[in-house]
Amino acid sequence: MSGADARPTVLVVEDDAVIRCAAVELIVEAGFTVREATNGNEAIRMLDKEQEAGGTVCVVVTDIDMPLGIDGIKLAACIDRRWPRIGIVITSGKVRPSPGDIPTDGLFIRKPYTEECLVAAIRSVMP
Repeated sequence: MSGADARPTVLVVEDDAVIRCAAVELIVEAGFTVREATNGNEAIRMLDKEQEAGGTVCVVVTDIDMPLGIDGIKLAACIDRRWPRIGIVITSGKVRPSPGDIPTDGLFIRKPYTEECLVAAIRSVMP
């Protein structure tokens, strides 16, 4: 992170536009820069490009249940393997992750979450 934008960057991965927009708004209000992806495949493509350019994303917030491509559990495993310095927050209102589904340093929060809960989770997994 440099000069003009020294705020940490969070990537929000959520297929539901209403939920994604609400999460983005909460995270921006908390002082972060936010990027958005609508599914796991798009998130991986974004992270690939982003990491080639120097990598500013420090946390990924992902929903578990996404109909297109990989789900949030597989996305979290991929991020943990390829970019272990990126923190991971997994969310869901339907699916409860099984033991071992969440990377060791990752967190799960249940939807609907409060702004305080989401921001606290992001800060706790930041490198």
